[in-house]
Amino acid sequence: MPQFIPFRGLRYSPSVPLDLVIAPPYDVVDSRQRAELAQRHPANSILVELPAADDRSGLDPYENAETLLAEWRRVRIVRHDLSPAFYAYRMTTPAGATTTGVIGALGLEKPGGDVLPHEQTIPKDKTDRLELLRACRANLSPIWGLSLSDGLAATYQTEQKPDAEATDDDGVLHQLWVLDDPGTIQRISEAVGRSPVVIADGHHRYETALTYEEESRSSQLDGTRPASSAPGDEFHGEDYVMAFVVELAEDQLTVEPIHRSLVEVPDDVDLVEAFGNWFEVAPAGPPEEKFLESLVASRSLALVTRDGVWLLTPLEAAYQAASSDLDSAVMAAAVASIPGASTRHHHDWREAVEAVEAGDADAALVLRPVTVPQIAEWAHDRRRMPPKSTYFYPKPRTGMVFRTLDDPDETG
Repeated sequence: MPQFIPFRGLRYSPSVPLDLVIAPPYDVVDSRQRAELAQRHPANSILVELPAADDRSGLDPYENAETLLAEWRRVRIVRHDLSPAFYAYRMTTPAGATTTGVIGALGLEKPGGDVLPHEQTIPKDKTDRLELLRACRANLSPIWGLSLSDGLAATYQTEQKPDAEATDDDGVLHQLWVLDDPGTIQRISEAVGRSPVVIADGHHRYETALTYEEESRSSQLDGTRPASSAPGDEFHGEDYVMAFVVELAEDQLTVEPIHRSLVEVPDDVDLVEAFGNWFEVAPAGPPEEKFLESLVASRSLALVTRDGVWLLTPLEAAYQAASSDLDSAVMAAAVASIPGASTRHHHDWREAVEAVEAGDADAALVLRPVTVPQIAEWAHDRRRMPPKSTYFYPKPRTGMVFRTLDDPDETG
């Protein structure tokens, strides 16, 4: 069963305005947003989470991140908590939806264990994250895990004033509580350890952590790096990864779809006819924004071209052909049946539609979100969903807490 343990978090000093130093996950930050975040505060977390080279010093991005983090620690912009702790973390959207879980150190397990991938991943270069981990020897942002254990949320309390809080650019309130009493720590560890944990976000960071763990073990065996922990020590270094673990329950999760834009469609392909092999297709009118907003709000599946909008209802035979009950699987099969066609992914349906309007895409594909019961069913069956099936919202912010791989007592 999964191992989930507390750690001595590295957190910003109370004198640092947390609103100015938190950042979104690295993989949803574009160059414009990175520049904007970097200007907010000289210790904004994006400077280490998504580092750039320092031309003045000649440091490459990863050396620069290592140098910055070390300097922040030296001048105590960030400092370690005094004792190992779990960190209750709540995100509250402007609409009042909440997601609450616990940040801790999740034991790394090779494929086949009880830390399960949630969906298939699109091949991606992991060198960047590996170089950053090698340089900083720290988990700078948590992966997101879904616990299949009932009752995790009942193992800790969050009625008291939070130890840290910040509001992001979308108006989401992020709150953190330090949970360091032994009874709470034991209850949380036991609750997470009862059932598998499914990775919701952070598959590539998890795989990178596994790679680094293997590297470290090899280095320790040949004597080029001292062991960072010994059996029975409270510190476990690279054998764990920082994770935000949330109980897999409908009242804890907001799942959004990932939409598609369709490109490279051959000129002789009639899209309505092509999608008619997989869906019941019904014309719905012109692609006007107000209509599309209501369509998305109603959780409808749709094909959008410059000429109009068509509602799509998956055929039962299409689900059987795709060997899946997911719209994303049927959509992938439909696109695969069009020679040469491919898709691009968008978290916001407007981006997909704008690509069509600008002539950068042939069509937009508006999807419905996967349901929490579907996620649970696939998780219990130990199956991976197709790539880009889910978008969990909101996203945990980098900078609420960091986790170092080296013992704080030895490194300061």
